[in-house]
Amino acid sequence: MAAQGLRFTTGTSPGLIKSVPARAGEDEAGEEAVTAPDHPGRPEHLEVVDPRHAKSTKSRIAMLHALANIEAWAIDVSWDIIARFAAKHPELPDAFFDDWVAVADDEARHHSQLVARLEELGSHFGALPVHEGLWETAETTADSLLARLAVMHMVHEAHGLDVTPKTIARFASQGDKTSAEMLQHIYEEEITHVAAGLRWFTWLCDRDGLDTLPLFYDLVRANFAGSLKPPFNTDGRAAAGMTEEWYLPLVEPKKPKKAAAATEAAA
Repeated sequence: MAAQGLRFTTGTSPGLIKSVPARAGEDEAGEEAVTAPDHPGRPEHLEVVDPRHAKSTKSRIAMLHALANIEAWAIDVSWDIIARFAAKHPELPDAFFDDWVAVADDEARHHSQLVARLEELGSHFGALPVHEGLWETAETTADSLLARLAVMHMVHEAHGLDVTPKTIARFASQGDKTSAEMLQHIYEEEITHVAAGLRWFTWLCDRDGLDTLPLFYDLVRANFAGSLKPPFNTDGRAAAGMTEEWYLPLVEPKKPKKAAAATEAAA
């Protein structure tokens, strides 16, 4: 093999990796020999990490991007509950609107923090596809304030309390203390959002003499696809005032193994 036919990469030019001929010399027999570099060159601006860490960073970016998208929609949903239902419910007290303005402010701050963290990790909001799941729920519950409070804030946001602690632990285990601490602060504020939803749901029911829990179950079953899925963060939900009677009855009972197998066979 001709020595000049071998090529290695070099990174002497910023932003550009070139392919250059290998350095040739002579061995003891006087024949041409190739001296391979100990390590191919790379531009100084490249941050080289362990492949396992690179995979970890990619997954963390994907998670932060998904959360930033959720918070972006949460901003709109928080303002929507004010704009959409103020005229329909002129009897609502100022405290109702004050609560949701505060929630909107929280969601905007959460979104900004997540976007900033994405940029610190070398990405940006919009780098990945997003969904409109929260807004679809807003559309589904556009005609009922009770349904909006039940599904958006007492189901969707409460589910966020279930999954966020595991996300925080995952970031911490990967050495991303900055993201973990940020998510912990967001989690603590999200507890107050679930509490606001529950507070105003019960306030409306008490005012109108409605049977609170049965109505909640009916609204969730009518406006939420599927059933609630455990495991639940009972401590986080309890901190928001949501005891187990609010959500355990909405869990689909597990089918006996034989019955489940028979159902699958029939399908």
